[in-house]
Amino acid sequence: MAEPGRTTVEVPDPEVIEDYRALRHGLGARRLDRDVLSVSGPDAFDYLQGQCSQDLAGLVVGRSVDSLVLEPDGKLCALVRVARIAEDNFMIDVEGGFGDVVAQRLSRFRLRSKVTIEATSAVCVALRGPDALSMAGPGDAEGVLDQDGDPLTLPFSWHGTEGVDLLGPGAEDAVPADARWCGGESWEALRVEAGIPVMGRELDGRTIAAEAGLLERTVSFTKGCYTGQELIARLDARGNRVARRLCGVVLADDGGEGPHRRGDLLGSALVVEARAEPVGSVTSAAWCPGVGAVAGLAYLHRSVEVPGPVTVVPPDGSSTSGVPLTAEARTLPLLGS
Repeated sequence: MAEPGRTTVEVPDPEVIEDYRALRHGLGARRLDRDVLSVSGPDAFDYLQGQCSQDLAGLVVGRSVDSLVLEPDGKLCALVRVARIAEDNFMIDVEGGFGDVVAQRLSRFRLRSKVTIEATSAVCVALRGPDALSMAGPGDAEGVLDQDGDPLTLPFSWHGTEGVDLLGPGAEDAVPADARWCGGESWEALRVEAGIPVMGRELDGRTIAAEAGLLERTVSFTKGCYTGQELIARLDARGNRVARRLCGVVLADDGGEGPHRRGDLLGSALVVEARAEPVGSVTSAAWCPGVGAVAGLAYLHRSVEVPGPVTVVPPDGSSTSGVPLTAEARTLPLLGS
C-alpha cells in the first residue's frame, strides 16, 4: 500500500461558506427533495400505530415525530416523519424517491382497514439557524394546514442542528424574505457535521436501527406491537451489540492547500493497522467549515476504537485511486464531539 498522502485539492467556493454561515448562525433556506403521502380514514391512527416504530398516541394535530417503517424481519423500509393533520388524517414525508416504497409497504398490510394512502403534491422547505427557531410557535396547533394551503411549521432538531421545516403546498411562499437560499454543498456539510443519516446513503434495506443511532429518536419501547418490532426488541435486550456503527470520519489537515474533493471519498474503504480487510466504508462526504476539513459519515466495525486513526482508501476509478489518506474516526456529532 502506498504511503498515506494528499490528493487533488480545490478551494471552497465563498458562496458555499456564506450559505453555511446562514444555515448555522443566521437563517438559511433549502427546498428538500421529499416525497409526501397522505394517510387518512377512520382507521388511519390505529393502522399507522401498528406500522410505525414510534408511538403516535401523543401526537397532537399540527405536530410531527420521526419514525421507522420496518419490514416484517425488522430491517429498514424507510426513515419517515409523521405529522398529524387532523384526528384521522396524517401526512408522511420521506426522502425523495422513496415515497412509492413506503406507500407499497404500508398498503401491503392494510387488508380491511378503512385507510386511504395516496401521494400528495406538498412541498418541503427547511429553514435552519437560530433565526428560524422563532417560527416554531408554542401552540399545539401551530402551522396546521387550512383551506388556504398554509404549511405546517414543524420544529427540527438533530444533534445541535436547529430550525423548522415548512411542509405543505404553500411552503415556499412562507419563507421569510430575509432568508438566504442555500445550495447543496453547504447543506451536505451541515448534515455530515450533525451526523444525520439519509435514505439511499446511510440507510437502506439492510440497515438495522441501532447501527445508525436511530433508536432513541424513532423507536418507542413502551407502545404496543408493530410490524418489525421483534428484531428491535431482541437486539435491545442484548445491549444492541450490532456489527457496525455509524460514525464520522475527518481527514487530516490539508496543510493550508484547501479541501480534498468530496467526490473522491464516496465509497472509500476504511482500514486500520493490523487488519487485512476493510473495516468500514464512507457513505457521505463534504467540506465541513465547522471542523475545517473534509469529513464524512461512515459505518465502522464495532471492533474499531472511536475516536481513533483510520486510513481512507478511495475507490477504483476516482482521481485519487490508490492514494490512501490519513483520517480520524470520531463519534457523532462532529461538532462538540
